[in-house]
Formats: sequence, structure tokens, C-alpha cells
Amino acid sequence: MKTTINPHTVVVATDGSDDAHRAVQWAAEQAYLERRPLTVVTAVGTAGVPAITWAGVGAGYAYQPHEMAEHGQAIADEAVAIAHHLRPALQVETRVLHGDPRQALVDISGHAHLMVIGSRGRGAFRSKVLGSVSAAVSRDADCPVIVCRPPRHEAELGVLVGADGTAESVPIIEFAFLQASLRDLPLTVVHCVWDEIAAVHGVAPAAPGESGLEEQRLLLAESVAGMSAKFPEVTVHLRLAHGLAEDCLTTRSGDWNLIVVGRHPVDTLFQLFTGSIATAVVERAHTTVVVVPQSEPALER
Repeated sequence: MKTTINPHTVVVATDGSDDAHRAVQWAAEQAYLERRPLTVVTAVGTAGVPAITWAGVGAGYAYQPHEMAEHGQAIADEAVAIAHHLRPALQVETRVLHGDPRQALVDISGHAHLMVIGSRGRGAFRSKVLGSVSAAVSRDADCPVIVCRPPRHEAELGVLVGADGTAESVPIIEFAFLQASLRDLPLTVVHCVWDEIAAVHGVAPAAPGESGLEEQRLLLAESVAGMSAKFPEVTVHLRLAHGLAEDCLTTRSGDWNLIVVGRHPVDTLFQLFTGSIATAVVERAHTTVVVVPQSEPALER
């Protein structure tokens, strides 16, 4: 059984749950829009393990390898049917991986264009592992990870992306422009400022012409320099806001069709001091979130 994937494919993980089916639908549309093949992946445990919650197998029975593989293939085939119902001409392959799903998906992420995972977020899961998988993979994967959360209501504001003004964030901004272009949605680029206003009032939009923010306005403009020429079809809104980045990105998160956030390398001093903004957004948002890995900051000479 093949366990490798074709390079540059859209990968979607499924465990047969409703949350995973929502991710399959998103991934099928993403693959169609980008004209890429789709690979459906399901992961099953090792022989003798009585509870394989990722593959939807109940506890109390030690499944044999061939039984686990057959069950995983059945789940993957169901996802293929969902994808083809949405996009009949889509090229779709399946892979059944063995072992812990978190590590299995991280291992193949280096070969994927992007990866799509379903998650309910807070509360109960049909598969409790599904939540930990989305958190672990979005934290450690080598490719962008789309975590599909159930929306609270119909979103209408388009795509939201945070800009921190670093050179490493440029690919994240470009990724957001691309997604807005593919879906014919407006894009809002926000830069968040932590100051005394945020400390007292929490998240608050900066007023037009508000004094003391000239440097931040310049930084925000520089963050999107050249992007509008590359994506002239995208309507862009630039915003400054008072507050922590994770709060700015998740306030009214259900109104956004998609939130794009960068993920600093796990061993950088930035993340050691600030924690993971990406993880906080994934956990709090009430819409689909894309976590895009950022490269290591260039060393000054």
C-alpha cells in the first residue's frame, strides 16, 4: 500500500466524522480552484491497540492490521465520494497511514502544497483525537494548514490576515491575497498595536488620522507593497487596531470567511516570549483558519 503522496497536492485528513466531511468539502474546492490533485488521508493505529479513535474504531477490540487498513480505506473512499459529488472531475487519490495521526500528517506535510483538517474546537469531539491532531499539525507542519471550524453564521467580510511588518511575513500576506483572489473575496490586512489604549480598553480600531500611529501606518502600507499590482482583482482594506494580535484576529471571527495567520518557528525567541499567536487563533476562531509557517528571521550582518 502506497504511503507517499504526489508532490504539490492538496491533502485532507479524515476520520469519517461530520467535521472531517466539512474539511473534505473545503479541500475539494481548494484543489479545484488551484487546479491541483487532492489526496485523502486517514490514519489508523498499530496492531493490538484496542481503541483507534482517529479512524473511528470503537474500543474493546484489538483490530488486526488488515482490518484497520480496510476500515481506514472505507473512510477514505467515503471522503472521495464527497469530493467527487462536489467536483466530479477532480483528481483524487487515497492513502491509509499507520501510526499516530499527528506524527503521520506532520511527516507527509513536507511533500504537500497544503493540508486541510477539520475541527470543532472547544467542547466534545466525535473523535477526541481530532482536536489534538489539528492543534499539533498546525503547530508543526512544514506546509500551510487549513483548520476548518464550524461557522456560527454566514460569513460575509472576506479574508482577514495579520501583518507584523517583518520580511518573513510577506509570504503570509501573499498567501492571503491568493486566497482572496481565488474566492473573489475582499481582503483586510490588520496590524495590531499593544499600547495604553489596548491595556485599558482591550481591542479597539484605531481612528482615522489618530495621532502617534504614523510609523504603524507606514509599516502596514509597506506590508502590502507590490501585492495589489500582482492581484489587481482583490479589494484591499488596511486597518490598524489597538490590542494583542490574537485578540484582534479573533474578535468577530465568525464574520470572516477565512483568517490567515503566520506561525513563527517553534524555537525562535519571538515565540518563546510571546507564545504562539497561531495556536491561540486556531483555538478561538469561529471560522476557518490557515496557519502558514514562517521562515527563520534573517541574521543581521
